[in-house]
Amino acid sequence: MASVVTDGFRDLVTDLTDGTASAPANYYIGSGTGAGTAAASDTTLFTEVSEARVTATESQPISTTNRFVATQTYTGSKTITNAGLFTLVSGGTLCVKGDFTGIAVAASDSIQFTIDIVN
Repeated sequence: MASVVTDGFRDLVTDLTDGTASAPANYYIGSGTGAGTAAASDTTLFTEVSEARVTATESQPISTTNRFVATQTYTGSKTITNAGLFTLVSGGTLCVKGDFTGIAVAASDSIQFTIDIVN
């Protein structure tokens, strides 16, 4: 199991710092069913699910942590193995990605994802 800050997010932070990019209005959490180990070079999830990414609620519980929380509800049976934080509801930059032991879901089941970015 791995959780990584992606190269794409590092590039975005650089662009935000030098003023060549604007911060996204929202961040979104999506999930996937494919197998693999998250790597900083990843730009997508492993087999992203058909359900739309969910708008994340952002908070800063302590000065060194940004927290993103979203609940994704599923329309059918599948096993969720990875999740990520994105800058857009479709496409966009994958900022953080994590893989984990599969969680089996059925129609109407949901998973609440919490993604912390710690300085």
